[in-house]
Amino acid sequence: MTIIKEKLKEKDTLYFIVALAVMGIALFLPTSIALILSSLFFALFAFLRPQQSLLFLVVYVSIRPFLLEVNTGLKLIGDLITLVAFAKLVLSSGREWKSLFTFKWFEWTFFAFLLFGSIIGLTQGVLISSVIFQIRTFVIMYLLYYIVSRMFVSENWLKQFAWVTVWTSLILSLHGLVEKLSMRTLLLPDAWKYKTLSATNAVRIYGLTGNPNSLGLLLLFGIIAILFLQYIYKSEKYKWFLMINLVLFLGTFIMTYSRGTWISAAVFGAVFIVSTKNWKMLKRLALAGVASLILVYYPVNLGVKLFAEYGFKTQSIVPPGGIAERFNETFDEKNLALMSESGRFFYIEKGFEVFKDNPVTGTGFGSYGGSATLSYGSPIYKYYGIRSDIYGGKYFYSDNQYIQVIAETGAIGVVLFTAFLLTMLGMFWKERKTTFGKFMIAFWLATGFSGFYYNIWELKLYTMFFFLIFGAFASQTNQYVKLKMKDL
Repeated sequence: MTIIKEKLKEKDTLYFIVALAVMGIALFLPTSIALILSSLFFALFAFLRPQQSLLFLVVYVSIRPFLLEVNTGLKLIGDLITLVAFAKLVLSSGREWKSLFTFKWFEWTFFAFLLFGSIIGLTQGVLISSVIFQIRTFVIMYLLYYIVSRMFVSENWLKQFAWVTVWTSLILSLHGLVEKLSMRTLLLPDAWKYKTLSATNAVRIYGLTGNPNSLGLLLLFGIIAILFLQYIYKSEKYKWFLMINLVLFLGTFIMTYSRGTWISAAVFGAVFIVSTKNWKMLKRLALAGVASLILVYYPVNLGVKLFAEYGFKTQSIVPPGGIAERFNETFDEKNLALMSESGRFFYIEKGFEVFKDNPVTGTGFGSYGGSATLSYGSPIYKYYGIRSDIYGGKYFYSDNQYIQVIAETGAIGVVLFTAFLLTMLGMFWKERKTTFGKFMIAFWLATGFSGFYYNIWELKLYTMFFFLIFGAFASQTNQYVKLKMKDL
């Protein structure tokens, strides 16, 4: 309660609460009215308080699937905040307007990759709307980097960023536990309650993100935010609050059963802790991990059994799965066969088949396993015998960023995308002696691993955090001329 009282006294917190209230009220309004009200308010919010509005994205993007399931009138909030904050930055440039056109090598290679993929897609018969959709997916979160890297990033802004992430993770963790204990019968939209899940997925916590992998990624950043705040507040201040939440986040993180996120977290943690020799952090995480099993994981799974027996009735009661079972499923013969028929192995095999026929240029954006093909389909799927009903009538994600790049842009695109990643790493490597530099190297490696099992550069939740943090790094290492974009 003391923490809440302290935060309520802060001006920024009050503005944040008003923004949350407007979004909450809009949920219950007719779609058209909600669209107009939310658009007007958040456009104004982003213009008057651009730095704080960027932090509000942490909340909005995290629960966007839930918001749109309830009311599609809230769909423009994220884009409006980003575009209006970008416009505010441009207006703030004044005599420094030329600095707006200063770019690093990773940006030039990124632009070249986007241009190349777009041109090839259009020449291969991909709809122009599909190509634009794909470009937007890649660019919209990069704009966050563009904005933050060119503004003054104070330690206070970073602390606010961490606090917003912690509070968002806390709410979603508590909601996730309710979802788990009630076996998806409480606090979910009807469409989610009655969604048919496989036995493998039924034991996972989906949360307000609508996806266990997305929830796992959010909690990973929530854990990182707690560790950052523990570093900032070296005294007893907030000690128990942060420790309790670390245990809670780890326990909920485990129950997402997100193997890919577990691997990414392990890579990030190992590289950062070894490079910084921060063995105290390793000890803290180990103790919190044990506590999360004892105080969260096992009690909640026991609660599920009790509620199933005495409380809630569901269409099918699935016993809680274990961590070992989740990893064993990866190498299960039936699971491997399924992945070969219509899963990750199938996507990789088909991707190389596409590449073999188009080795130099690929088939262009919007043609294979990306976000655009989910909405618009692809002109090449029928030719390659790729069904459209793999995900219950929807086109598929390749679940591998690299095979998508290989299939869609060929050898030239692979060179451009590799240059994009390596020139980015070069920026971090120059700061390798600093803690922030070591953090970004670990972050970059974890992102690289994530690309093997996620379309990681198209996941808005992940890229939002990546580019906000990357932007803060660029700002604090003075990569660009700083522009005076302040909250009013």
